[in-house]
Amino acid sequence: MSPLAPGPALVPELLVADTRRSIEFWCGLCGFAVDYQRPEEGFAYLSLGAAHIMLEQVGFGRNWITARLEPPFGRGVNFQVGVPAVDPILSALHRAGYPLFMPPETKWYRVGGHEEAGVRQFLVADPDGYLVRFQTSLGRRPAAQQGAAP
Repeated sequence: MSPLAPGPALVPELLVADTRRSIEFWCGLCGFAVDYQRPEEGFAYLSLGAAHIMLEQVGFGRNWITARLEPPFGRGVNFQVGVPAVDPILSALHRAGYPLFMPPETKWYRVGGHEEAGVRQFLVADPDGYLVRFQTSLGRRPAAQQGAAP
């Protein structure tokens, strides 16, 4: 990402227990790259295509904590990351013996009244419990009639 180019409009910043361990997961297994770091602040900015995320280690820098923070940190949120193909990430996770939260599936979601968008997706929890849903698009199709037999 060019320092002068406008970035994405929304970039989540995740509080993590160990930035190094999180970078190993996000970059080493899931294909993200470190755009820049401030190790003295326990901070890293990562990207994978148009998906951007910031990591900040608890106890360094300015942690904006609104309530008591206890593991797993990621309760109640999952981050959808669109990728060209999920198989390379699945292979890296499998080689590392890293468990999946949800195995790969093909799913069609209704988008509007007469169309469905298809994805191949799976979920994995990062080291701090944040759920990441990697998915690749299967395109769109006319929506199945509600109540119709499969």
